[in-house]
Amino acid sequence: MDELFGLSRFLLTLLIFVPIERLFAARPQQLFRRGLLTDMAFQFVNGWLIMVGVVVVVTMAVLVNQSLLPSAVKQAIDGLPYLVQAVLVILIGDLGVYWTHRILHAVPAMWQIHAVHHAVEELDWLAAVHQHPLDVAFMKAGSLFPLFALGFSTEAIGTYILVYYWQAYLVHANVRLNYGPLRYILVSPEFHHWHHSSEKEARDKNFAGMISFYDWLFGSVYLPKGQRPKTFGVDNPMPSNYLALLAYPFVAWASKRKRDAESREITKTLPTESGR
Repeated sequence: MDELFGLSRFLLTLLIFVPIERLFAARPQQLFRRGLLTDMAFQFVNGWLIMVGVVVVVTMAVLVNQSLLPSAVKQAIDGLPYLVQAVLVILIGDLGVYWTHRILHAVPAMWQIHAVHHAVEELDWLAAVHQHPLDVAFMKAGSLFPLFALGFSTEAIGTYILVYYWQAYLVHANVRLNYGPLRYILVSPEFHHWHHSSEKEARDKNFAGMISFYDWLFGSVYLPKGQRPKTFGVDNPMPSNYLALLAYPFVAWASKRKRDAESREITKTLPTESGR
């Protein structure tokens, strides 16, 4: 039961990040902050929903590997040492994270899903789990699908999943950590905090999860020297309740369809140019 709910892993994460945030806080923030109970619901309920999506993604990827991937590619990857595979898996996986993340921001319908994550206004380590299950499933599809489809070893993929787990908590943590010159290669908390900033200049920037070089490469980096983001969140009001946040994308999509239908009806009733 403990393994199903991830209680031990959660307690270990809590014991690591709470003291670090107390000692090296980037911003003054209470431990029992606003939205904490909602994030706890995301922590312990989301996993069951996400698991379904991950199983579907991995199953499809394995089918692609077995039926479509050329045997020469399989043999080449199988012949790579573990460390080489692990490095390639991190590079490929985070490239997938970068582009799926960017799509979530660029496509309006997808943004309604991802907006749930950006609704957090007091950023700390636990904000990492404040994500809609559809958001996580899409990100997992972008990162895990190519890895399983290409046939990388379970050890290499497991290493990537473990590193990404801790990285996700770290980059959301309320800590002063900028990595110095390594900021051009690795995603730091400072780097990712700008991604969550509500300031206009920082919007739709810093998409990478681990390899910040991708943002430098594709021109989506925002990291002003000597500055820190001051406010977080989105422009429009967002629900604070877990169930309401799960429903939010569907409510937003339904509202848009209703507005579009009303707009079309209004357009039909307007006099045409020839009828004036």
